[in-house]
Amino acid sequence: MEFTRTLLFVPANRERMLARAPRTGADAIVVDLEDAVPTTEKRAARTTLRGTLPAVIAAGTPVFVRVNNVRTGLARDDVMAAVRPGLAGVVHPKTEQAQDLRDLDVLLREAELRYKVRPGDIQTIPLIETPRGVLRCEEIALASDRVVALSVGGEDYTASIGVPSEGWGAALAHIRQTVVQVAAAYGLQPIDTPFAAFRDEAGLRVDAEAARALGFKGKYAVHPDQVAPLNEIFTPRPKELVAARRIVEAAEAAKKQRRGTVSVNGRMVDAPIVERARRLIALAASIEARATRTSRT
Repeated sequence: MEFTRTLLFVPANRERMLARAPRTGADAIVVDLEDAVPTTEKRAARTTLRGTLPAVIAAGTPVFVRVNNVRTGLARDDVMAAVRPGLAGVVHPKTEQAQDLRDLDVLLREAELRYKVRPGDIQTIPLIETPRGVLRCEEIALASDRVVALSVGGEDYTASIGVPSEGWGAALAHIRQTVVQVAAAYGLQPIDTPFAAFRDEAGLRVDAEAARALGFKGKYAVHPDQVAPLNEIFTPRPKELVAARRIVEAAEAAKKQRRGTVSVNGRMVDAPIVERARRLIALAASIEARATRTSRT
């Protein structure tokens, strides 16, 4: 999965919002067939999705679809409505066990065959948003080769443990740390929970900075106004890049001199610090390349 700072949720039954979504600057779009669509409107939302999805995909921004959980009985119809050539993947909510993703994989293989999508092309992002999901997070990460990221769903999680979502930093500490650790262990991207108060930019920034400090690489957005602040926060800062380049340059010079460590600005630098600097530089290059591609489309 290409590094993704922002994943913007858009209800599947809102055709105008879907049409505008690729112009918001989000790194990815998540068309929502789950919580954003009332049960009575899900059939109509699938019809809308079938009609609008090709144009949204053609706009060039990676598109995911959040389907309903496989245990609801709604997922098969969702998958059949969503899977088309060019779809990046599906987000699976309330993932609680590896079997959820195995069952989803069966549905995805059926849809890929039907709609002439290369087998395995459709990626999956599990949403960890229940205590059972937290307890089985590692099993979930290993359940399918399709899994490219792990993400947190804070509203459902705080509801499940019986605490209010306001001031939820402490309540989410364990689930956030678990998702980041498991994602890092298996080479997956950790994606943080949405910040529901979409008019509170100051609060969004505090929440996103905390998530970044924990190791998250991106965050869901629930409103287009959240995209720009999140893109800014999850993009390496110029000062960070300057420091990273100095570290890499010093390390390369030390390697030529057959030295394992080097001092940069009075700080001892060894292999882990150099590797972190290289990753930061590569991340910035990836973001810049994406911006260049977007400007050409």
